Amino acid sequence: MTTFSDTAVLDTLAGSLKLALPEIALTATACLLFAHGMLLKVRGLNWTLALFGLLIAAGIALAYQLAIQYGPDGSWRLVGVAAEPFDDAQRFVAPILPSGFASFVRWLTLGSGFVLLFLSTKEARHGMAGEYYGCLLVALAGCSLVARANDLVTLFVALEMISIPTYVLLYLPSRNPAGQESAAKYFLLSILASAVLLFGLSYLYGLAGTTNISALVDTLTRVHKVGPVPPLAVLAMVLTVAGLAFRITAVPFHYYAPDVYQGGPTAVVAQMAVLPKIAGFVVLARLLGLTSPPLTELPFSIGTQIPLMLWVMAAVTMTLGNMMALIQENLKRIMAYSGIAHAGYILLGFVAATSYGSSETGPAHLAGLDSVLVYLVAYALMTLGVFAAIIALGSPERPVENADDLAGAATTHPLTAACLAVCLLSLIGMPFTAGFVGKLMLFFGLIDTPTGSGFGVMNRVLAVVAAVNAAVAAIYYLRLLGIVYLRSPMHPDAKSRGLGPVVAAVVCALGTLAIGLYAKPLIDLAQLATPSQ
Repeated sequence: MTTFSDTAVLDTLAGSLKLALPEIALTATACLLFAHGMLLKVRGLNWTLALFGLLIAAGIALAYQLAIQYGPDGSWRLVGVAAEPFDDAQRFVAPILPSGFASFVRWLTLGSGFVLLFLSTKEARHGMAGEYYGCLLVALAGCSLVARANDLVTLFVALEMISIPTYVLLYLPSRNPAGQESAAKYFLLSILASAVLLFGLSYLYGLAGTTNISALVDTLTRVHKVGPVPPLAVLAMVLTVAGLAFRITAVPFHYYAPDVYQGGPTAVVAQMAVLPKIAGFVVLARLLGLTSPPLTELPFSIGTQIPLMLWVMAAVTMTLGNMMALIQENLKRIMAYSGIAHAGYILLGFVAATSYGSSETGPAHLAGLDSVLVYLVAYALMTLGVFAAIIALGSPERPVENADDLAGAATTHPLTAACLAVCLLSLIGMPFTAGFVGKLMLFFGLIDTPTGSGFGVMNRVLAVVAAVNAAVAAIYYLRLLGIVYLRSPMHPDAKSRGLGPVVAAVVCALGTLAIGLYAKPLIDLAQLATPSQ
């Protein structure tokens, strides 16, 4: 392992702090919101302050996006600023590290944050709005920081920045036993998942002798080049995947999701459906070595049983999620099982990425990782759009809870119903939607696996399983569309839930259609965000 001078280490640590300024801005705004919610409670100011904090974070992120220049090996420097040169001290010392991958995740997180801010306007009631929006900003900061974390400790802290505010958000608006039960279940099971994840991370630290992720991946890769990865490393990754599977709601760690979704506030459930999934898949990519340039070999690829484990998880997760969604009546339970199924689809990208093996030039994994990024964007848009429509179609007196509550929505709320239809069609994977583009990339990533890799035939079988699951999923999504457009209203027209959820639904529907009609810019960005071989 390369050794570095104390000066190089200190300079790198000082420079890396600048890279978290957008997340620092979000956290500082959250602190102001907590103080304001406790002391002043000026009505209407909380939402404006949260929006202002998001805009500041986005402005700083844009400034850094334009100022950072990346080296061929993943190192960085600020253009026009006296900063560190391109060397290994950055990757092997810095607790926070920029990359194209991290920037993509940051913008995805900030975009989701703006949608969630509008989506939650009616659920963040006056008495707790400061705490509500403060927790939302902290969770966004954690999700953004996950992709930039280059140290196991920093990584775990970032994950907890998502989990802890979610506990509070689940309990804060709960005024009934079901909501309180939902918060308790998520709290207890999330702690267990964090413990399992820490157990796996501790094994990785013991094997590599460092908590630096770049150094850890480099060490395990060098070991894999000369022989098999130690069984303890495989066990460590199994435990780590188990801890992350809770966050991405992958089978067999999915069981909490339907109950928690059903009992939780709809806007909070929308956040739970997106932010932990983004973070979980990002951490999985980081620890599998898929984002650590330069890539010449993967530490966990063919021969380590990890691709086979991911293969089984993907097949079982998408199948169970879709089959269970078929028999649900509660809308949030349907979306919970839908989210489980989509976690299985996203795992297809990881199967493709890890099952290529290695060649003289490196693992040809880009078709897997860039498809994951594209699908995460599509998933965030269509899932948030559905939840925004559910909120907009309901009212405090008559919330939309079951599928029958959508009856006649096309007549009473034509714009919101149209947005819901677009997002549901995207969840199916219909052409000219973002879901179609994402699924197509995931399926082709599997089909293109070289036959000689040992997983060529298996991955083609998995692609067929995924296609069958997409057809099965169409049954319950089309059933919801039929209720919206083909049935008469069962209840008097509900009062509007306000403009915020409608704006969120419209933005998500337009984004879904834009990607479906012209996906090239997003695909190009995703390919630029994945490290080259």
